[in-house]
Amino acid sequence: MQVPPNPLIVALDLPDRASIVSLASQLAGEVGMVKVGYEAYLRYGGDLLSELADLGHRIFLDLKLHDIPRTVAAGVKAVRRPELGLLTIHAAGGSEMINAAVEASDGLFDVVAVTLLTSLDEATVRSVGYQQSVPDQVKLMAELSVEAGAAGVVCSARELTTLQSVAGIRVVPGIRPAGAALGDQKRVATPAEAQRDGATWLVVGRPITQADTPVEAARAILSSLS
Repeated sequence: MQVPPNPLIVALDLPDRASIVSLASQLAGEVGMVKVGYEAYLRYGGDLLSELADLGHRIFLDLKLHDIPRTVAAGVKAVRRPELGLLTIHAAGGSEMINAAVEASDGLFDVVAVTLLTSLDEATVRSVGYQQSVPDQVKLMAELSVEAGAAGVVCSARELTTLQSVAGIRVVPGIRPAGAALGDQKRVATPAEAQRDGATWLVVGRPITQADTPVEAARAILSSLS
């Protein structure tokens, strides 16, 4: 598994386009990728992605696509563009859907499958019908995803050691520097802990986007890594 020279992805989950572009401009050359979620994408579309690409960013488009295989494949084709580095789908869509998404990407970017959202804890996972523990369920979904052709998975840092036998990249949200507020995340880790346990990409939002000096916050996270 190739580790990127700069593994930090900043989640640009901000309220308006001007704020998104302003922060992205500050972070140009400082981070490995920026993440655009479906709220920003639905509001501003491909024009925003082009603007971010013009600033020099590769983009993690976090749409978490989940539908019948034909519809997901059509969705992947609709968003397919050269500035993308990663695109998310849901592992719960099953092997056929995952494979359809990968084929539709035409190899232009990595398709990664979301296992269990980092906002879910063990009790919530059980309440929606999963019978296995969180680590076991994540491993099952990761194995299914990689076997179906996904480049890797999105998982919390808590499951990284469980996935050591599973191939593919690991995109890890829920990253919080020591002492940072957890917000709505339940399964979290520090950047250094996640890297130690095998994370490929570290996704960080509010600890950077809400910092007084976002560039310094990003640099501090990177400096904490080995």
